[in-house]
Amino acid sequence: MSMTVATEQIDRIVWNQHQDPFEVLGPHLLEQNGKGAKWAVRAYLPNADAVVVILPEKRKEYPMQSVHHPHFFECTIETPELANYQLRIKEGDHERVIYDPYAFRSPVLTDFDIHLFAEGNHHRIYEKMGSHVTEVNGVKGVYFAVWAPNARNVSLLGDFNYWDGRQHQMRKFGNGVWDLFIPGLGYGEHYKYEIKNWDGHIYEKSDPYGFYQEVRPKTASIVANLDSYKWNDADWMEQRRHTDLLTQPISVYECHLGSWMHASSAEPAKLPNGEEEPVVIAAELNPGARFLTYRELAAKLIPYVKNLGFTHIELLPVAEHPFDGSWGYQVTGFYAPTSRFGSPEDFMYFVDQCHLNGIGVIVDWVPGHFPKDGHGLAFFDGTHLYEHADPRKGEHKGWGTLVFNYGRNEVRNFLVANAVFWFDKYHIDGFRVDAVASMLYLNYCRPDGQWVANDYGGCENIEAADFIRQTNHVLFSYFPGILSIAEESTSWPMVTWPTYVGGLGFNLKWDMGWMHDVLDYFHMDPWFRQFHQNNITFAMWYHHSENFMLALSHDEVVHGKSPMIGKMPGDRWQKFANVRALSTLMWAHPGKKTIFMGMELAQWSEWNVWGDLDWQLLHHEPHQQMQKFFKDLNELYRGEPALYTADAGFDGFEWIDCNDNSHSIVSFIRRAKDSDEYVVVVCNFTPQPHSHYRVGVPDHGFYTELFNSDAGQYGGSNMGNLGGKWSDEWWYHNRAYSIDLCLPPLAVLILKLDREKTAAALQAAEETLNAEVSAE
Repeated sequence: MSMTVATEQIDRIVWNQHQDPFEVLGPHLLEQNGKGAKWAVRAYLPNADAVVVILPEKRKEYPMQSVHHPHFFECTIETPELANYQLRIKEGDHERVIYDPYAFRSPVLTDFDIHLFAEGNHHRIYEKMGSHVTEVNGVKGVYFAVWAPNARNVSLLGDFNYWDGRQHQMRKFGNGVWDLFIPGLGYGEHYKYEIKNWDGHIYEKSDPYGFYQEVRPKTASIVANLDSYKWNDADWMEQRRHTDLLTQPISVYECHLGSWMHASSAEPAKLPNGEEEPVVIAAELNPGARFLTYRELAAKLIPYVKNLGFTHIELLPVAEHPFDGSWGYQVTGFYAPTSRFGSPEDFMYFVDQCHLNGIGVIVDWVPGHFPKDGHGLAFFDGTHLYEHADPRKGEHKGWGTLVFNYGRNEVRNFLVANAVFWFDKYHIDGFRVDAVASMLYLNYCRPDGQWVANDYGGCENIEAADFIRQTNHVLFSYFPGILSIAEESTSWPMVTWPTYVGGLGFNLKWDMGWMHDVLDYFHMDPWFRQFHQNNITFAMWYHHSENFMLALSHDEVVHGKSPMIGKMPGDRWQKFANVRALSTLMWAHPGKKTIFMGMELAQWSEWNVWGDLDWQLLHHEPHQQMQKFFKDLNELYRGEPALYTADAGFDGFEWIDCNDNSHSIVSFIRRAKDSDEYVVVVCNFTPQPHSHYRVGVPDHGFYTELFNSDAGQYGGSNMGNLGGKWSDEWWYHNRAYSIDLCLPPLAVLILKLDREKTAAALQAAEETLNAEVSAE
């Protein structure tokens, strides 16, 4: 038969150089008249020996002929309409029947999708980009779309085509998006994109919008269904929408899922249907252990955190990453929860179970940088697509990672939509945004001469700041009641102010200054603390400028910094006492709370990403007592509105005395919002007890000792005030009343006016007085 297409066009298909294979392949109308139409059907099938076109409805077959190339096939068919035909392909002794991908020409992505994506405002672009099981013209398959504007051509690779990039060449259309619908595929298919640049170099890339990925070290993306899970947290989600978290108690248990606890590799994990899940070995350094799955973690971690009284679990990044030792902070799959612990549906189950147990889920999010791994975003389409081309802007040399180009609309859209995605599909309750300072400053960790100033000559990354504002604005518009927490270590202004007044739009910021000052203070021998009282008091000078979270995170217990108890001076008893005093101060101080896993055990070793927490310590009484201490501290915190409702307000905190540096003692009042409830906090940061230490108080009455970090049940010396103290009409600390306290060593006391007991005592006294008057 004669060719119906130019040889040059066929060659471009055969050499995999065509940007729109639909121009050549699939059905093409040759003639049309009143009686019917004549069609040419073309297919390029590199492994085929023979191909037949089948018209199932008409029960007709049309053998195809090789044209110009032994694997380029063509035939002509006379029929009024040609749709949903099939190809019967003979490959050696094997035959298969497929629908022709190039017969499905209409893209799932609309012009409006492309328009929004190009301007950076398609907040749910993940519903169109990536891989999606869908139905086109009544035929089910998978639609693939990827953004690679500078590629010469793009193909799909997968088990479905023997990882041969010649077979499923994609089409380029609006704004550099490439797409293809492959009929007959479904969930579970493994795939990658084969991308060629204009020099012919080939890059095999995971899907930037892929929802699931093979377990490392494999890197293929997997077609996944994110709509199959049946959520049970409607009540939680509805309540969250109407909650102002700034007035709620927030105590966060920061956790790295891969090193909280392992299971034996000999112990198979069970899937919901009872089948065994493949074992994922934890690490080469620990070959006898495997990771717990998301479902196993739901059964073990959630009850543990709930029993300790924490309100939230914060997960170190769960987005897919190739190297266990990166802790998750070098992300290659921004839209995929890591497959180390199970499937996307398994992670949904974990979040769902958290909500059913009254626990919120915060996920660490890393929009500041990404690694250079070949299958990831780096040099994605043969050019610096997601990152800046200039290494002075596009690379963190100290981290060996690349920096997103926030000025490119499509890159910004990728990240903004990614933020929406985790809240939308996984019902998470908050982000802790990693390394915000590295995004905001162009000279972050860069020597002079190795960074590029902004258009105004400054070091501020204006594009990154705009991206952060956009992200927070979008998140709070869609998901009221969530948390957006900045790990920001500089004095950048208005981090937690609303975007409409020029703020970055977070609602909490880690107080890194408080953390450094307090850890330095507690690291000192107590005798020297008298000269550094400012370490304890300075945070209140700037506290009302932002909404703060106090955090003792994973960064403080690695890389030779010592575990928390190891930072403390003195003998063993004093080390435990110091940790209790520090923690009680933290819970009593304005600001929400975060501690890293293991601190509740008083671990003696640094966090080891390859191992477990030192669970064996719980065989020893001091560590059991420390665990109970944190449980009781959380119970107190959640039960006392004065400790959390006015964290950010001017009227929520009041010094009683911050000047007794000679004794290293501070005292203050925490007040509840819109209430007359308050607690008195007195801190003694030396091993010297004080049997008569007077503290001014606002009102006359009985002050119950709510909490004593030196209590015997926590391993303390059990000094205290026998349940509480009555105030005296003794002017002190510029107050009409005061209480005479016994201050235990290295301890913090929290006291509260017992209004009922006070009223009852005053009434009894008045009745006694009246009786005496009557008797006279």
